[in-house]
Amino acid sequence: MTGSSGRTRTVWRRVDGIVLLDKPLGLTSNQALQMVRRLYRAEKAGHTGSLDPLATGVLPLCFGEATKVAGLLLDADKRYTATLSLGKQTDTGDREGEVIREELVPLLDEVQIRAALDRFVGDTTQIPPMYSALKRDGEALYTLARRGEVVEREPRAVRITAIDLISWSGNEIVFDVRCSKGTYVRTLGEDIAQVLGTVGHLSALRRTDVGGAFTDHPVHTLESLQSLVGQETLLDSLLLAPDVALGQWPAVHLAATEEARLLHGQAVPVLAPDGLVKAYGASGRFLGLGQVVGAVMAPKRLFN
Repeated sequence: MTGSSGRTRTVWRRVDGIVLLDKPLGLTSNQALQMVRRLYRAEKAGHTGSLDPLATGVLPLCFGEATKVAGLLLDADKRYTATLSLGKQTDTGDREGEVIREELVPLLDEVQIRAALDRFVGDTTQIPPMYSALKRDGEALYTLARRGEVVEREPRAVRITAIDLISWSGNEIVFDVRCSKGTYVRTLGEDIAQVLGTVGHLSALRRTDVGGAFTDHPVHTLESLQSLVGQETLLDSLLLAPDVALGQWPAVHLAATEEARLLHGQAVPVLAPDGLVKAYGASGRFLGLGQVVGAVMAPKRLFN
């Protein structure tokens, strides 16, 4: 549809599901989301945790009813492949920043590097970097940092489940890390460099997994999605159902009577452990999330 200004106005439509985007280099997560949203003409959309413009990789984009699981994916563990360049520290912790310090890199061997990585496995704390999206008095820290301001930041508890050396050559170390939400891999890289007796910054970062839910599903490049512009049937065929995001969560299957009661907001008896579960109806349709306490499930978040 064309508006009075002569520009074509987007006619939004209802779209429900998740598309797995391989976020390209140089775009913010929100820029990537808005580009894909326009391709789908989706009325409602949200992403599942920001990736820096430097970072690439798995970014689940949620449309319509699937936005109800976006918050759960925000809380999920993540997995990354990171490239750490030793010898130079930048003000942002990655290659996009200005070099603020240089140090010689000691002669390292594989045993030393693996030992340094192993030191970070487990529960630990991080001080968020100034170049981050965290807010202080309503203003993002990176905005303050660009003005040259530095403020106190509270340490945050994070967990490194595993960290493994992939390769190393010269002053570059490539490692795989599985970590909890809120982990700053840039900060982790700087800390690893310090343990190795030098400074460093991330020269590349790629997210490879979110919550373990999407490992068996294809990830689509922005270019491949753009090649289907105007072909909404093909675009829709790439969407995953919302419950795919919930991976290995316990599932509860209800008979028709219990399904009707749940959809009317009533609790129903179930054989399931306490906690959040996926609820399915008599036909196998995904109904939403239930909260189980003492073999009774109450509706937590239902899907239309």
